[in-house]
Amino acid sequence: MIQLTDGALNAVRSAMEGAGQPVEGLRIMVEEGGCAGLKYMMGLVSDVNPNDIVVEREGVKVYVDEPSLQHLSGTIVDFVSGLEGAGFTFDNPLATSKCSCGKSFG
Repeated sequence: MIQLTDGALNAVRSAMEGAGQPVEGLRIMVEEGGCAGLKYMMGLVSDVNPNDIVVEREGVKVYVDEPSLQHLSGTIVDFVSGLEGAGFTFDNPLATSKCSCGKSFG
């Protein structure tokens, strides 16, 4: 299943608090595209699908649709800050290749 690091958990909490509207949690999904074939998509959601798989850690819910789950099992999501900026990273053991930006994989 998907895991959120402490850094990712804090970043999602901060985004939810600043959303300005009620938010249920974070959706993470995989779509075709990107330079390596598949790309990660994520965003805050207020409407959830009853068929979603829900991962919860310390009150933060992550929603994943079933088709995306096959590509995300075992993935660790982190939030990092560095000289080149800040953002979410994905450590996906199922990825056989990935692009240099880290947002696309194969």
